[in-house]
Amino acid sequence: MCGIIGYKGGKNAVKVVLNGLKRLEYRGYDSWGIAVKDGNIRTVKDIGKIGAVSEEDLKLGSAQMAIAHTRWSTHGEVNQINAHPHLSNNKRIAVVHNGIVENYVKLREFLKENNFEFYSGTDTEVIPNLIEFFMEEGVSFKGGVSKALAMLEGSFAIVAMHQDYPEIIGARNGSPLVVGRNNGGFFIASDVPAFLDLTNEVCYLDDKEMVIVGEGIDFFDLSGVKKEKEFQFIDWTLEQAEKGNYDHFMLKEIMEQKETIKKSIEQDDKKILEMADLIKEGYGVFFVACGTASYATRIGGYLFSKIAKKHVNVVCGSEFPYYKDFLTDKTLMIVVSQSGETADTIGAVKVAKEKGVKVLSIVNVMGSTLMRMADYSFLTNAGPEIGVASTKATTAQIALLTLLAYACNGGLEEGKEVLKKCVEESQELFDSKFVDKIEGLADKIVNYNDIYVIGRGTNFPVALEAAHKIKEVSYIHAEGMAGGELKHGTIALIDKGTPCICMVSNDEAKNDIISNAMEIKSRGGFIIGISPEDNEIFDFHVKVPDVGEASAIVNLIPAQMLAYYLAVKKGFNPDFPKNLAKCVTVK
Repeated sequence: MCGIIGYKGGKNAVKVVLNGLKRLEYRGYDSWGIAVKDGNIRTVKDIGKIGAVSEEDLKLGSAQMAIAHTRWSTHGEVNQINAHPHLSNNKRIAVVHNGIVENYVKLREFLKENNFEFYSGTDTEVIPNLIEFFMEEGVSFKGGVSKALAMLEGSFAIVAMHQDYPEIIGARNGSPLVVGRNNGGFFIASDVPAFLDLTNEVCYLDDKEMVIVGEGIDFFDLSGVKKEKEFQFIDWTLEQAEKGNYDHFMLKEIMEQKETIKKSIEQDDKKILEMADLIKEGYGVFFVACGTASYATRIGGYLFSKIAKKHVNVVCGSEFPYYKDFLTDKTLMIVVSQSGETADTIGAVKVAKEKGVKVLSIVNVMGSTLMRMADYSFLTNAGPEIGVASTKATTAQIALLTLLAYACNGGLEEGKEVLKKCVEESQELFDSKFVDKIEGLADKIVNYNDIYVIGRGTNFPVALEAAHKIKEVSYIHAEGMAGGELKHGTIALIDKGTPCICMVSNDEAKNDIISNAMEIKSRGGFIIGISPEDNEIFDFHVKVPDVGEASAIVNLIPAQMLAYYLAVKKGFNPDFPKNLAKCVTVK
């Protein structure tokens, strides 16, 4: 959930980590802090966002070693004391941490019994003090880190430095950590955009691994045994990770879909067909994902039923372990995640692996944990997605699942044609007139407290995701549902003028969903139709192209735009929705 960066090298470390924090703010923006070593360890910490903070504001001067953190709080309220980095009692060790120390109460009591004091309300503060405790027993900095981490229960990614040692140490178990290098130095961060302006040569740590950056770089397991690891180049660019001329990343990434949907289906045909064979042969196929990605998999479930004539089970990541008794070595699991670091999805894969399940991952980040855990993997090719609310990665996931569904029915080329048509005809959704129309719709409904979204078939999970987007960034209560479920309760909430979005495609569900919309209209609801054709019951029509089995993609895009403009008109920053962070690395 939190953003971490550490740097050692020939550049001004203060400037490097400050810029890195600004690029990581999508991972947490409650508070921030920086520690530098230039003889002694000095820290600056504050609450709020770091975007407007300058190097001069920090008054840290220059140094060649620094660690920094931007926080999404899990333990302890948001205040300056709880902001990272946290120091050991002797002030010689500084640590930044992402994750949760589940046994921190027990560890805190152990340390208090050994005369350690605590000043924050965080779980993190036990880590530097454990390192100090073990170093007082005579071990090195590396040994102190190893022994301290061996006592932690839960997930963590940490970066630590010691006043008397010339290296920075990073380690992970369950939370992501990536190492970068260039001729001028080394980087340790929770995500690649932190240092993308300086290098794209990276190496991802696996669980229970440690990296030590000194004059060179060495990798170890947490028991101290040296490991060999390889660096790789990623093809992301700094321009992709910056806003450019857009006011917000969310709008930029919505508009990028005119390109990213096309890139998502530029896959190796041979690999697609091999995966299709695995899916057809699977005795029990599970789609597993969390949040927005779970709605993409629900869409996939309908597509596999209709196109591939294949039953798949769609389960959210946090619930998947409760299906473990059904799993065998003939089961196939398809996990979907933008970051490839979602804690609950990773936990689900671990459960599946214990049963010998084959795993296919669909992720957006090269080298991510889920990509490395999977037996087979596809990249969605959407490029870095910075906005907390996923947009372009979602439609890329839907496009790739559509392609796989067609491949399972021997219709790979047909699937390509369907998606090519979707790419071509969806260009009109990014035209300025269309965008202006969506902004005008936002003006009409921005002051309502409730919005309902209905759909049937593939448009049911589209409705769920549309409502999800609206509440994520605008904080308006939005509820998505199957059109047929209205009369079982929700229709009692419809008042005069209540905005109701009706997702329509030219498919077998069209007449039924129009009837459901009529039920709402007869109770006074304001009907917004997202549909290829206008209908007399619509009070506001958003025209989308008729693209057949790819209709979920074109129906979702205007809903993303509407969510964006509702947030902006309510005065909220859609890139940083309250209480949320981009990568959910805690359970």
